[in-house]
Amino acid sequence: MMGRMAQGSDHFDGRRFMNSDVTGRRHSSSRDALKWFFTRKRPKVTPVPSEPGPAPAERVSGREVRVTWVGHATALVQHDGLNMLTDPIWAERCSPFSFAGPKRFRAPGVRFEDLPPIDVVLLSHDHYDHLCVPTLKRLQAHSAPRIVTGLRVGEVLKRNGIGNVSELDWWESVEVAPGVVVVFTPAKHFSGRSPFDLDKRLWGGLYVHAPAGGIYYAGDTGYGPHFREIRERLGSPRVALLPIGAFEPRWFMSPVHMDPAEAVRSHVDLGAITSVAVHYGSFALADDVQGQPERELEAARLLQRVPAERFRMLEHGVSVPLPRSVASLGADAVA
Repeated sequence: MMGRMAQGSDHFDGRRFMNSDVTGRRHSSSRDALKWFFTRKRPKVTPVPSEPGPAPAERVSGREVRVTWVGHATALVQHDGLNMLTDPIWAERCSPFSFAGPKRFRAPGVRFEDLPPIDVVLLSHDHYDHLCVPTLKRLQAHSAPRIVTGLRVGEVLKRNGIGNVSELDWWESVEVAPGVVVVFTPAKHFSGRSPFDLDKRLWGGLYVHAPAGGIYYAGDTGYGPHFREIRERLGSPRVALLPIGAFEPRWFMSPVHMDPAEAVRSHVDLGAITSVAVHYGSFALADDVQGQPERELEAARLLQRVPAERFRMLEHGVSVPLPRSVASLGADAVA
């Protein structure tokens, strides 16, 4: 795989992966990171007392798609008798250390003990708030799910004793159940778990082709033409999970994290029946303040005339069925 990519890939140079969309910066440099670290606002973080939601259903059948937002980028997506988790993290911190690093200000919306059996983990990239080794070890003991992710991410998993991994390049696919195929899709981001392994592993989103309809999880990404390309190549999804948080300051974050207005644009580009906001509400990872992603998403949705039913912010821990078509939402939801 590496040799084939090195000969003609637009996102691998033989040593490191890169973004194929070069309309903006590749991503923020180490110098930019240091500048941000020493000048950032460090907004006040207030813990949010909360109780977890009820235990999700064991399975859903028929053509139902049910989504439970656990918090941050973690969602339980149930369809076609399958249970899938996106970028699961139940740890108290997203950090290489248990005693330092970004700490939760809100607990997960679902108790880990209340999870149904998990069949598939959709793992977008190797950053600590997305690839949480302690959580993945717990899941391996819990139900040994299949993990679908990008090239070389399996190295991190293997050295931590985590198996059953399928690694994919952009646009490659794997069948995870009869009639259910997962495609690894492009994103504008970067990778690395230390200063010494930057861009050594591939990042991306994941698109699930299933009898119940297309389900797309964008992972972490800046805004770009890949959303239209995903729609053209794979079709408009029934459900799109799109990130809206950790977007300030824009001079630093815009190459790798969408802001809420760009998330709404990506929803339109995808032609999604319903989009669900993720990547906010649990950890303070950037300079946007608590509540800012939610407020800006509402403003952007109104400005771009996207009905609330089409781009939803779910309550932590609450399971909701999502419609099969725009028509089933009613006349008010037609954008």
